[in-house]
Amino acid sequence: MLFTPTVIKNLLKKPATRLYPFTVREPFPNYRGELYIDIDGCIFCGTCSRKCPSQCIEVDKNEGTWTCNPHACVYCGICRDSCPTKCLHMKDVHRKPMTERIMMVEKGEPPKPKKKAAAAEAPKAADKKAEPAKADDKKAEPATADKAKKK
Repeated sequence: MLFTPTVIKNLLKKPATRLYPFTVREPFPNYRGELYIDIDGCIFCGTCSRKCPSQCIEVDKNEGTWTCNPHACVYCGICRDSCPTKCLHMKDVHRKPMTERIMMVEKGEPPKPKKKAAAAEAPKAADKKAEPAKADDKKAEPATADKAKKK
């Protein structure tokens, strides 16, 4: 009979927990929820995948794909903080329970390499400048030959 007062008190009070799927509380401010990316702002540098402690992010710069395994993610936010373009964001809600594993795959347009393009254009520009000079020399030679013939 020692438990009778406790049982009666618990029956008359409101429950200490929420009925989760039916009653959802508002998330706390700055809650680190579901991870998402603005793929148009991504430069595919791979910093997020190198900094991720759970190694759930993979970046392929050649194909322009960003892949995240949300089941392996610990939602620490290090990838978001280390992103140089700030294209990674975290929603303030957690992802819903799922019955099957789904990978988050985003495909974007990788930026064009600037150094290679500039290096490839520099020799072409030098060749174009050198060719007109040679053509001018050829034109100048016949003129001097004509002058020599006149003398």
